[in-house]
Amino acid sequence: MKPTLFISDLHLSATRPRINQLFLDFLQDTASHARALYVLGDLFEYWPGDDDLTEPLHAGIAAALRRLHEAGVAVYFMHGNRDFLVGEEFAAASGATLLPDPTLIDLCGRPTLLMHGDSLCIDDPAYMAFRAKVRNPDWQREFLAKPLAGRKAIIEGLRRESNEEKTLKSAGIMDINQDALAAVLREHNYPRLIHGHTHRPARHTLSIDGSTCERWVLTDWYEHGGYLRCDHAGCEAVAIAPPR
Repeated sequence: MKPTLFISDLHLSATRPRINQLFLDFLQDTASHARALYVLGDLFEYWPGDDDLTEPLHAGIAAALRRLHEAGVAVYFMHGNRDFLVGEEFAAASGATLLPDPTLIDLCGRPTLLMHGDSLCIDDPAYMAFRAKVRNPDWQREFLAKPLAGRKAIIEGLRRESNEEKTLKSAGIMDINQDALAAVLREHNYPRLIHGHTHRPARHTLSIDGSTCERWVLTDWYEHGGYLRCDHAGCEAVAIAPPR
């Protein structure tokens, strides 16, 4: 049976052409042989709205995902903290199905919970307040009503502020909270969990209320690529070397 693949935190941007090409090669050479591809957030460095689909990089990525979809590979997209404004126009252009966060699926007979992961970072109250604001539908409608150039300028300012704030935060604050993790696993009856966001790729085994749960943290695509490959034999993290 064909495998199911999971990726997150690619942060594709016109300023990172090597990684953009690495992703396009991955779609053609690897994902094309899969049953399904799940993108669990932060495919793009940022997304100002679906009216930016005409931007060459965005159009090219959407077209490549559409080709994958038309080749028979199911494509799923979950919002991250950078591209939470991806909407139905992008979904239609790319052939992707938008997923809520979290989403519980049957993965080769095993219940598996999919998340971006940022909602578990409750030890960072400033970020959680920001997340609640920008995920509010009223805020999003008001923001998307602004001119595209103005939205991009606002996002660039927010990114600079975020980068400055990160230098003042401990690594632990920006990681997931273990009580929040336990609560979400308990709520969904102790499934396997796959998520991104923290940029700390690993496989964890933990015991929650006497139940053993497997947690996979996906890698980011800053220095190289990578994906999680799952089938009936289990899951395996696979690294992709960047093009020279």
